[in-house]
Amino acid sequence: MKVVSACLAGIKCNYEGKSKPCQQVIDMVARGEAIAVCPEQLGGLPTPRVPSEIVGERVINQAGQDVTKEFIRGSKEALKISIDNGCNEAILKSKSPACGSGKIHDGTFTDTLIDGDGVFAKMLKERGIKVITEKDL
Repeated sequence: MKVVSACLAGIKCNYEGKSKPCQQVIDMVARGEAIAVCPEQLGGLPTPRVPSEIVGERVINQAGQDVTKEFIRGSKEALKISIDNGCNEAILKSKSPACGSGKIHDGTFTDTLIDGDGVFAKMLKERGIKVITEKDL
């Protein structure tokens, strides 16, 4: 079983209130091979919402508000869902402050990328769950 970013499964849950559909992910969910989660929504953030980026150890939105607690809460809930469903692999939205794997935005809101992982991706990796992005499919 895989856990996937809900936005890749066609669910309108990203910060803009849109999805980022990936047909392979949509098909996996339809076949019952994957479970879709949105850590940001699970953490209580609204949709749409102010975009956020990781700055050091914190997650800060573009309005300057610290939303780290929401990201951690939602990522822990998404991790629990993943573990409870026996997920051993994740397909997550690239560059996201929750789901990005390997590359994330640098916190300047200038579309500049740096090496790093989103909050949820990092938690999955720490539990030994393989994480890839839609770009790896």
